[in-house]
Amino acid sequence: MTALTAISRAFVPAAILFAAPVLAQGTAADMAKLRSHITSVQSMTANFTQTDPRGRSATGSMQLKRPGKVRFAYSGGDLLLVANGKTLTFIDYTVGQKSSWPLTRTPLGVLLSNSPDLKGRAKVIPGNDPKIMTVEARDPTQYGSLRLVFLRSPSAPGGIQLYGWTAIDAQKKRTTVKLSNVRYNVAVSESAFSYAEPKKK
Repeated sequence: MTALTAISRAFVPAAILFAAPVLAQGTAADMAKLRSHITSVQSMTANFTQTDPRGRSATGSMQLKRPGKVRFAYSGGDLLLVANGKTLTFIDYTVGQKSSWPLTRTPLGVLLSNSPDLKGRAKVIPGNDPKIMTVEARDPTQYGSLRLVFLRSPSAPGGIQLYGWTAIDAQKKRTTVKLSNVRYNVAVSESAFSYAEPKKK
């Protein structure tokens, strides 16, 4: 499993989606909850399970610290996704390769901001389950869509808790990431957002 197969379906489409001209929609209350959640969570840790379009699963851990920092470490230590405040980097230690993008050009840049500007970048999708809030970003011409799922929880920051997301690529293939053991506003070391350089194979 390479970085492109294991990570790109879940994150690379997301790296460009919020550049699309999407109209901010949804009730004012839901958009307010989303903004409140983002601004209230200064740090976060969680475990994740990623399922690709063929049903294969990978697991790992996530650490987040605002502004601008997040780390997704896949079990086994071969794959890593790190944002250090300026750059988002994918690393595949099995092949000794890495790829980087400016954080500001990814949706993670918006979600990791202390004061996110959601206008024109997100819309709330109506649903039948009042316990769930789904937020979508879409570029129908090329990159597919990204749907983030929040559970409504009075005890969570802003009244919602991030449960996971689904990336749908241009070929309609879905990669789903689900979070568990979510903890908010806990201590996260700055060392979490550094990494060893991969050695070329």
